[in-house]
Amino acid sequence: MVCRNYEGHQICILSIQRSAKKYWEYQAAVSVDGVKTPVEIYNCRGKFKLTKDRTVIQFTQNSPGEIICSFFNK
Repeated sequence: MVCRNYEGHQICILSIQRSAKKYWEYQAAVSVDGVKTPVEIYNCRGKFKLTKDRTVIQFTQNSPGEIICSFFNK
């Protein structure tokens, strides 16, 4: 588990799996301040996440998506 503190929030990556076909996508479950989220798809190329109900949500500054993409795309 990888945790980071950003702007007073603790964001932890609980599980993560990189897509073999779309290398810029990750399926990840995260927790923000101890509140777990379901597994969602994080698209580092388009800077958005896709929820289970297929809703597209753009990354915001210091969001879990930004952290996942910056941490794993070095």
